[in-house]
Amino acid sequence: MKLTFLGATREVTGSCTLVTANGYRLLVDCGLFQGSREYESQNAAAFDFDPTEIDAVVLTHAHIDHSGRIPLLVKRGFSGPVYTHEATKDLAEVMLADAGFLAERQAAWENRKRDRNKQGRGHQAEDLIEPLFDRQDAADAHRQFEGMAYDQPVEVLPGFVVTFRDAGHILGSAIVELVVTEGERHKKVVFSGDLGHRGAPILREPSVVRQADLIVLESTYGDRCHRTWEDTWEEMGEILASSEAQKGNILIPAFTVGRTQELLMMFNEHFDDWGLGSWEVFLDSPMAAKATKIYEKHWQLQDKETRALGRSGPVFDLPNLHVSESVEDSIGINRIRSGAIIIAGSGMCTGGRIRHHLRHNIQRAGNKILIVGFQARGTTGRMLVDGAERIRIFGEEHTVKATVHTVGGLSAHADQQGLLDWYGNFDGHPAVKLIHGEEDAMAVLRSILKQRYSCDVSIADREESLTL
Repeated sequence: MKLTFLGATREVTGSCTLVTANGYRLLVDCGLFQGSREYESQNAAAFDFDPTEIDAVVLTHAHIDHSGRIPLLVKRGFSGPVYTHEATKDLAEVMLADAGFLAERQAAWENRKRDRNKQGRGHQAEDLIEPLFDRQDAADAHRQFEGMAYDQPVEVLPGFVVTFRDAGHILGSAIVELVVTEGERHKKVVFSGDLGHRGAPILREPSVVRQADLIVLESTYGDRCHRTWEDTWEEMGEILASSEAQKGNILIPAFTVGRTQELLMMFNEHFDDWGLGSWEVFLDSPMAAKATKIYEKHWQLQDKETRALGRSGPVFDLPNLHVSESVEDSIGINRIRSGAIIIAGSGMCTGGRIRHHLRHNIQRAGNKILIVGFQARGTTGRMLVDGAERIRIFGEEHTVKATVHTVGGLSAHADQQGLLDWYGNFDGHPAVKLIHGEEDAMAVLRSILKQRYSCDVSIADREESLTL
């Protein structure tokens, strides 16, 4: 049994691990690289393997940095099944279609720009740029998805038995237990996927796993701990209260799956004490609206507190909530000068409708931008968090006059203590490979794991292979 790490190595996106045994080849995740233009250029490169030789894919959850290259994998010849949780199958249909649409739109924009530049110089237009994949590719890939339940072992390939456990990160997110049998030998690798933040709204806590020969562990927040939930909700209330006096607009770049649903639920729960009745709340993301319906459909995956709240009325609805159904609806929001809370994707401000709202609002001092999730290096969101005075949006420089607030306690990822505690449940302190984190965070987590548990911990390198 051999593992080869092909993404999310000393970085937080592009998750992809190849497992080979018994003559079969299995991928765990196949995600997009996200961040700077240079970093994202990796997505179009050839895979580090022949897609036609992959026998199956196991997908931990629907986020694009874990799922986003599956349509490209299929486009380039992969014809096998994609095993994932039933809720992830539903979410991935929406998210991959949206990713295909965005790729089509980006390619069309680049082609128009290239054509204008060439005509201006009196040259012929260059060959057209093709999107990485389109909506049809996404639909073709989704037909290969096969839904599974939590806690039910399934033999996905001869000698490969997969069990999904609830990771508590987003709806349908899974810890993957992979047991491979080769002759008389059995080896078990546990892939954490993205572990959830304990105490988060809506979802259950990450499942406890006791045994493994190797753990492939995420490390996004390996160097820090989140604020308490109590402090986080207090901070949100204070920001909204101070904003009401200024009555500017509040922009919230939010991941369409997970973060948006948490915000809507907490806005519902704190509607009166946060003074939300004096605002108009806009959900400017058709994909987030679809994802919210999927959250409602899979109500049995919610924690007991959310199910109890749902018995008294809709969990994700507000009396002053406006859901944008069209581009015209979205454009109309930008005519509002004050009193609007605008929730829109993308969560790292790298695309989507939030960039239009930033362009119209970021240069006004009375406005606020709430950063409520992890921001990878090279993204516009990270630049805002790091205090950039100017940012580029649609090719134009904009001065940042709006106030930027980072509400770090809202992360959907386990923090350092959560990662340590989850690992501490394993018998015998098995070996660990760290993935899905920036290098500084990984180094800190590795040091603390070694010190606390005297275990073998190393950071995965790109194209590194490990034999069990």
